[in-house]
Amino acid sequence: MQIMMEKNSSEKERIVSDKLTMLFVVDKMEIPLTEDSILDICSVKNVWIENYMDCKTIIHDLVDSKLLYKISDESSDSKELFALTYEGRECLSHLYRRIPLEKREQISAYLQANKLNVKSSQEYSSTYSKNQDGSYNLELKIYEPQATSPMFTLIIKAPTRQSANEAIHKWKTTAPTIYETIYEKLINTD
Repeated sequence: MQIMMEKNSSEKERIVSDKLTMLFVVDKMEIPLTEDSILDICSVKNVWIENYMDCKTIIHDLVDSKLLYKISDESSDSKELFALTYEGRECLSHLYRRIPLEKREQISAYLQANKLNVKSSQEYSSTYSKNQDGSYNLELKIYEPQATSPMFTLIIKAPTRQSANEAIHKWKTTAPTIYETIYEKLINTD
């Protein structure tokens, strides 16, 4: 019985630590994050939260607890963003010391080095789907920071899967230039 109680206690402590870690990550990023970005940062590229499915559950637990809030838009193209609530900041300010100093320093260093990459991965999205004729439709989008629906969508046809993959890889670096060119050609700013 004693062993079972210790196991439950240590499991609860781990969950609390994981929740605080996630709040710390969202706070340090200073911008709302997509669920994919949170999962990627906390559980894929780093093992600050070891179990991917726990990480996914924690996001929604924190929303239900009103420590994170969800920013979304009614359009079908929208993406959901998550940010700290006032209560989330308060909770973190009182309990952040429960996250080991070494872990806090590791998180801070990682986020400082990767903040721009995370931000651009949320601003430029790309997907493709196969057509019946064997070609691929690419859907390339640009989001404004902290916006949930795209400000620019480009749908283009690629002849092969390889060319679709190449276009998707190029999109992250060429999106601003492509958008600027199209905007200048179509919108009269006089």
